[in-house]
Amino acid sequence: MRFLLRRTGFYLVALWASVTFNFIIPRLMPGNPALAYLAKIHSQNVTTAQYNAMLQEFGVNPNVSIFKQYFDYIGALLHGQLGISVSQFPSQVSTILAQSLPWTIGLVGVSLILSFLIGTLVGMLIAWRRGSWYDSSIPPILTFLSAVPYFWMALALIYVFAVNLNWFPTDSGYDVFNTTPGWTSDFITSVIGHSILPVMTLVIGSLAGWVLTMRNTMITTLSEDYVLMAQAKGLSERRVMFNYAARNAILPSITSFSISLGLVVSGSLLTEIVFNYPGIGFALYSGVQGVDYPLIEGTFLVIAIAVLSANFLSELVYTFLDPRVRQGRN
Repeated sequence: MRFLLRRTGFYLVALWASVTFNFIIPRLMPGNPALAYLAKIHSQNVTTAQYNAMLQEFGVNPNVSIFKQYFDYIGALLHGQLGISVSQFPSQVSTILAQSLPWTIGLVGVSLILSFLIGTLVGMLIAWRRGSWYDSSIPPILTFLSAVPYFWMALALIYVFAVNLNWFPTDSGYDVFNTTPGWTSDFITSVIGHSILPVMTLVIGSLAGWVLTMRNTMITTLSEDYVLMAQAKGLSERRVMFNYAARNAILPSITSFSISLGLVVSGSLLTEIVFNYPGIGFALYSGVQGVDYPLIEGTFLVIAIAVLSANFLSELVYTFLDPRVRQGRN
């Protein structure tokens, strides 16, 4: 219980710090949302009173101290109010994020699950066959691919599979011209087809971490006494590998899960921009282009909450799976 309270307090402080930086950083950008909106609608006949009213509506009032703006911002967050978008005026930021979030959750969720399963299995098999050509070739190749920036990976996949081979579409989340959103087979098929290249980008970019973590931990675990004892008893190779070695070697991967989630989320932002994928990343890109304070703040807030929640849950899961950790923290 004390451990749970300590970790909860830590993540609440981390969330407060994220919200504070979320408020400060957009206001360091040049310009302001009112000017961006006026430039967007090509309007110059605006009185001073109208201009100040627009600033207040967008949450940036030069006549109010920055501290009062900050506390007003915190109060609005506590009431679930994220403000009005500048780039997509007069839409509420909460509405835009509600429309974008399912696309990012689906993209990141599928990518993370696939990379975790494939990477853990490949790392386990490489460790079991350590010293073979698998061990000497696959990790360096995956490490090289993980060093390639996500947007370069996305552009390369587009060039090969979309432009040259014409196997997959290049942008959007579905065929906007020939498909109507809904729970129909045509729409679902279109969504899957448009998501293959973005998912490939994220999986390839994050696979090396899972493989190397599982391989190194598995090699250490294979030298433990309980594994050697299981082998001495004549148990089958498959049973020793899965029930004794892999079961204990996978524990550090639980810790890596939260870190990988943060990396995949950051990678998905760039990937969504390259593919014009209608997720959080594309919404953030639109917000930055339009000097859209509320949309930028709302997007970063969602990302911060997602990463902090994943870290918190991974600590709880790790503590539950490993009794030694639980005993040391009670």
